Amino acid sequence: MRKIILNITWLFSSMMIFGGCEKTGNFPGAEVSPYIAIFDLRSFYKDADFALSQKSMLGSTGITGVVVSDHSGKNLPPGLLMVQDKLRLNELRGIAINIGTEAEQYVPGDSVIVNLVGGTMKRVDGLLQVTGLTGSAVTKVASDQPIAINRVPSSYILADPDKYESTEVVIVKGGFDPIPAPTDTYSGDKLVNDGFDNFTLHTEASATFANSPLPGMANFFGVVGYSRTDEGKYVPHLRIRRPEDITVLSSTVTQAAVVVSGFVTDVEGTDLDGEYIQLLATRDIDFSVTPFSLVTCNQTSSYTPTGFPANGWATGGLRTYKFDLKTGTAAKGTYFYVGNSKKLINGQNSTSMAQANWIVSRNYGATGTTGDGFGSPNTNLFINSGTFACGIAVFEGTTVTKTSVPIDVIFIGYNGSVLSSTNPPVGYRITNTDWYDIVNPVSLAEQPFYKQGSNTICLAYGTPSDSGWFYKLGGEYNVRLGRWVKARAQRVVDLSKTSTLDELEKEFPAGDGTTEGLFPTKVVQ
Repeated sequence: MRKIILNITWLFSSMMIFGGCEKTGNFPGAEVSPYIAIFDLRSFYKDADFALSQKSMLGSTGITGVVVSDHSGKNLPPGLLMVQDKLRLNELRGIAINIGTEAEQYVPGDSVIVNLVGGTMKRVDGLLQVTGLTGSAVTKVASDQPIAINRVPSSYILADPDKYESTEVVIVKGGFDPIPAPTDTYSGDKLVNDGFDNFTLHTEASATFANSPLPGMANFFGVVGYSRTDEGKYVPHLRIRRPEDITVLSSTVTQAAVVVSGFVTDVEGTDLDGEYIQLLATRDIDFSVTPFSLVTCNQTSSYTPTGFPANGWATGGLRTYKFDLKTGTAAKGTYFYVGNSKKLINGQNSTSMAQANWIVSRNYGATGTTGDGFGSPNTNLFINSGTFACGIAVFEGTTVTKTSVPIDVIFIGYNGSVLSSTNPPVGYRITNTDWYDIVNPVSLAEQPFYKQGSNTICLAYGTPSDSGWFYKLGGEYNVRLGRWVKARAQRVVDLSKTSTLDELEKEFPAGDGTTEGLFPTKVVQ
């Protein structure tokens, strides 16, 4: 009897629920917003023209958003009003709306409402846009609305252009390839590299800035559009809208002769006299003629002197240790090593790598073996685990002081007494690399230290301890351009006691078992 009652109750409740849904919908009393998110609007397009009506937009009649187009520089396709929003899942999306010459009335920061009913969504010259509307479909409701800076690596846009088209993006630290001559201008298609990939900067010959000279390096704001290749394929490009979209960062190109390409922080077994650093020469070097120096740092609280590094990389004690590179040679594009005196690949009783190019080989932990100029004997050049920061910096010459600026620098970990909040601050100076910037490339604020401003990138420690991991920093340094064209990324080679030098220097093909996806730092032209 109880079972029968429960079944009758369930049937009655179901009838009430389904009856309620039929009369009032899933959300009784709710009303559909008249504004659909651009993210949802774009999802309706399925490679065929899509007519826009209140029904096809699921009860909505249009969009609301912020204008990002600007026709004053005469470099955008005529008639297009570009609007973006983040109404769905906080995902930024944009859409182009063809309203004819009235699009020129709007500037970035205008807040608008656009009635899309009667329009058609289609691809025109590769760009998704709404056609069939006039200027009367647009209502301006505010001006000077803030547009958040959207820094997007070029590789992201190339991988998924649909996500970024008709939105405002900024390509940061873009340098031209080839290096521009004094007579080169923006007009036409120019390749820029931001350390992630090459990306096309498209400028119409009629643009107001078309004949302006090209800088050495700049931030480029703009909107994403498309160019058509000879094969009929549409590829994304960036269109600067006006001269104000260009923030010049540099007019010169400098080259780092030595870059950090890998290191071991924790060999299997004892770390005493086992750690080492791999470096890459970007040009031919005779260290007896052109000396360099390498400094490591540690931030664990037990290392003295304690507190923030009063003299930066030159603090000494157990905090920083210096190697002078004054003898030997390294050919352009080859690796060389600094570190343990035994020249072993993975600690005691492991394979010898004495055949490698060792510029400095020293038992840095032995009693009385101080660094060159500063640094106490230390069984650990690097902290083995946790989150305390340690780092590697390379300097031109053998004099390193509180104010010395390295030519390359890498940090592992983030915590510890790294940067003080005093004015002026005390910390470890960085240089302009693929990871760090002396001047913030977006805000243009000075930030010469690690952990200051945007200089927060660091590697992660390997786990567990005694792992014998070699950190391989795969990337591409272009000596012709004097910059990283493929930013370094952390890869790990899990060394054994019988590992060989090839595992540190060889470029392994994809699909090579445990080494899949590993690649070394390379010098390219």
